[in-house]
Amino acid sequence: MKQLVWLVVAATLFVASSGSQAAAEARVIVAFKPEAPLMRQALSASDPAQGRADLLAARAGAALRAGRTLGPDWQVLRAAAVPGLDSAELARRLAADPAIAWAVPDLRRRALVVPNDPLYAEQPRPPHGPDAGQWYLRPPGTLYRSAANFQAAWDQVAGGPGMVVAVIDTGVRPDHADLNGVLLPGIDAIDDVGTANDGNGRDTDASDPGDWVTAAEDSQRGGPFEGCGVSSSSWHGTMVSTLIGAVANDGIGMAGAAHGVRVLPVRVLGKCGGYDSDIIAGMLWAVGLESLAGSSNAHPARVLNLSLGGTGACTQAYKDAFARINATGAVVVAAAGNDAGLAVGTPANCPGVIGVGGLRHAGSKVGFSDLGPEIALSAPGGNCVNINGTDPCLYPILAGSNSGTQAPNAGGSIWTDSFDISVGTSFSAPIVSAAAALVLTQRPGLTPSEVRRVLQTSARPFPQSGADNGPDDPTPVTACRPPGSTEQLQCYCPNDGSLCGAGMLDANAAVVASETGFARISVDIAKPVAGEPVQLSSRDSLAPLGGSLVGQSWAIVDGGGVVSGFDGAANAAQASFTASGAGEVTVRLTVVDDRGVSASTEQTLTVAAGPVVVPPPVPRRSGGGAMGGGWLLALAVAAALLRRR
Repeated sequence: MKQLVWLVVAATLFVASSGSQAAAEARVIVAFKPEAPLMRQALSASDPAQGRADLLAARAGAALRAGRTLGPDWQVLRAAAVPGLDSAELARRLAADPAIAWAVPDLRRRALVVPNDPLYAEQPRPPHGPDAGQWYLRPPGTLYRSAANFQAAWDQVAGGPGMVVAVIDTGVRPDHADLNGVLLPGIDAIDDVGTANDGNGRDTDASDPGDWVTAAEDSQRGGPFEGCGVSSSSWHGTMVSTLIGAVANDGIGMAGAAHGVRVLPVRVLGKCGGYDSDIIAGMLWAVGLESLAGSSNAHPARVLNLSLGGTGACTQAYKDAFARINATGAVVVAAAGNDAGLAVGTPANCPGVIGVGGLRHAGSKVGFSDLGPEIALSAPGGNCVNINGTDPCLYPILAGSNSGTQAPNAGGSIWTDSFDISVGTSFSAPIVSAAAALVLTQRPGLTPSEVRRVLQTSARPFPQSGADNGPDDPTPVTACRPPGSTEQLQCYCPNDGSLCGAGMLDANAAVVASETGFARISVDIAKPVAGEPVQLSSRDSLAPLGGSLVGQSWAIVDGGGVVSGFDGAANAAQASFTASGAGEVTVRLTVVDDRGVSASTEQTLTVAAGPVVVPPPVPRRSGGGAMGGGWLLALAVAAALLRRR
């Protein structure tokens, strides 16, 4: 049997000893046809391997250097990477040569990324637990059906220090062992001194002093914290911050879902929560739109995590704030709420926000999570299954905290476990925020709506069976119903996006989906008017990662009764239509990349009525001036008739 030569091609990066990055090179593994004249001719060269490379160079249109041989007929070939010539292109050219049996890119492989942090793995040592470790970040499987697949995503992209995630929360414990080098200088946006609990109002210290409420404060008639509920300090912002950005591979504690990013702490919650005004002020500061306490943010955030909320409809203040925030390119993620199946609260129900529902490990809606059409997708929220008296919680969301019950304990870094548990949509949201940060690290040019689309289209379907609790709880799990006035606990989410979003978060699939092309429609006029041509363009569309766009097509999805088609070609970079009257017109743009993959987007344009044209008045003659000839003739006739009488 004739042997073939195997070839693998890849664009690899070489780093010089000085630390500077050398130019990439194209690498290919080729299989030569043993009977080809090229093979016999090259054997006479002093260096047969380079001889074959030299003979192929002219045909490939690039200078080739011989790499290692993998047997008599297999060889690696390398070329300096130049525009238009990467490993894939070199392999394509060489595969077309009659002397080559096949050619493939020489891909770089890496060890799969599994953090060495002790709490990431299953069955961590006591006292931290839980036995499941950070189950919610691992690949999904038979047991952890809702696990968000970050482990696979880390093999493609890690969070970088240029990606900033703002945690709009209670502040942070900057001395936590898993946040070393992670935090950026934040802000305390709380105006009310009592709520702030740190002795002053707004300042540049985002550290969390604690948010405990005593029995005396809770029962004080007319007091600022009456009815808030007795509680120890939550260290909520620290938990959220570690879920997103805890240092990985340091042999300590846990791994953040987007480890490598920088966390920007924005303190807006204190004793008994926080005010909308503080929350909005903190968000605007986080994206660089406003200053607070005489400070402007030098590190604007691309992702804002809001693990907070309350009941009621989204107010105009939040609507306007989120419109401004989205306009900066920042993505906003918010928790759906923990009212056990009631309607989604504010701000998760606001336009421009990615609302996140909570899931059990088995993929069903977790009992405490709210639900409704405002949810974009769902992610693990933690659940216990077998909790009964002193039984440990099996599937909480492990996070970093502090051991202080009121004020923080210095050096008191701890991690929640199966007895000191952390569950809630407050922890589903930062898991999605971390995925958004990885997506934006891979594709920084994506808009907030495109990030939302990537997360939703890559989500996995919700299971419709197999999530029962077993013999300890024989209650059957039923389908979720629209939220009403009564609670509904664990239930199966529908896959139509109506109650729990588009599906279960898959971080790895989201990163892959972000690498495709994105169609974008540009309109030449902000307020189209009937009777005037509306020019559309595909110029702002985004090419796929490492590729290019090669074509586009336009379509009228809904002409609104005023548009029947385009004025000209529908397959050019530009298109136009002219509406016959006022109405809404929906158009679709589809772009195609050089791999034949298409991407589409739709946009609805509101066309106003054209100006009403009033014809000029018809001139009328009346009163004054000399009489015309007609009038004179009529008078003469009348006078003659009178004389005859």
